Amino acid sequence: MAPSSFSKIFPLFFSISLFACASFARDFSIVGYSPEDLTSIDKLIDLFESWMSKHGKTYESLQEKLHRFEVFKDNLKHIDETNKEVSNYWLGLNEFADLGHEEFKKMYIGLKVELPKRRESLKEFSYEDVADLPKSVDWRKKGAVTRVKNQGSCGSCWAFSTVAAVEGINQIVTGNLTALSEQELIDCDKPFNNGCNGGLMDYAFAFILKNGGIRKEEDYPYLMEEGTCDEKEEEMEVVTISGYRDVTENNEESLLRALARQPLSVAIEASGRNFQFYSGGVFDGHCGTQLDHGVTAVGFGSSKGVDYIIVKNSWGPKWGEKGYIRMKRNTGKPEGLCGINKMASYPTKKK
Repeated sequence: MAPSSFSKIFPLFFSISLFACASFARDFSIVGYSPEDLTSIDKLIDLFESWMSKHGKTYESLQEKLHRFEVFKDNLKHIDETNKEVSNYWLGLNEFADLGHEEFKKMYIGLKVELPKRRESLKEFSYEDVADLPKSVDWRKKGAVTRVKNQGSCGSCWAFSTVAAVEGINQIVTGNLTALSEQELIDCDKPFNNGCNGGLMDYAFAFILKNGGIRKEEDYPYLMEEGTCDEKEEEMEVVTISGYRDVTENNEESLLRALARQPLSVAIEASGRNFQFYSGGVFDGHCGTQLDHGVTAVGFGSSKGVDYIIVKNSWGPKWGEKGYIRMKRNTGKPEGLCGINKMASYPTKKK
């Protein structure tokens, strides 16, 4: 249905409650809307059509489109109200703006913390004696971080967190930045991890050790769904690790010591609604410590007196700061913001 037809028929189906104009001074290009967009039903519809075009959204029926508009409108209200209340970060109309929050969580959250952590091959935390921490570290600038990837609607965050940490230590030791295969973990790391239904990073490190390495992404590409384990007989190049270790739990100083040496797999609670629409700044929003999402810490620093950890996500480059989020540290809580200090680990690799 053409936008004009949608505009004409829409008021017949729904009564729209408009909300107040935003008072914050943030660039339209960052948040995806302007205060003027919130002043009339026609402008809201135009904004929705513009957002659909930007993100390549199509719907199977008018009924579905109307439903998605209602979800979009509710999310926009939340985004607008939040942006008027917070100062260190902001939310925006990203590609998830037509998803209800419960729907979003089912599709994009996938850590299984109820699984017992394997520790039989772990040794003591190896960076306890690191002294003289630098004021900032960014492994992206050091060439140890591959492009931001997109897990899609497969709960495979644990695999992306694992792979990013292995990609990091491999580059640090060998000098070669090689994109590795999340799909191999999803298909083959069974029964300890559960593919698109979640898993844990320590289990995945253990699988890579037992498997003799992990293949390149180009040799085992990502499908955004579970596939059959590809156990090809011909020799393929793999990247190996020599072990994996846990960072001391609930100890931010230990996390920073390790992070100064290499990217880390970390777990956070990412099920808060503000996380869904995070678009920039140092995130210090409300979140608990019920870990449900695997990500990768790739650096730390400070901005305007606020300390943060740089986190690589796996929701594509359109989310957050080109796929990354800066999360506040030095919160005074041992577990850290969103529980980021609770379950960090890293692979080791001998030179």
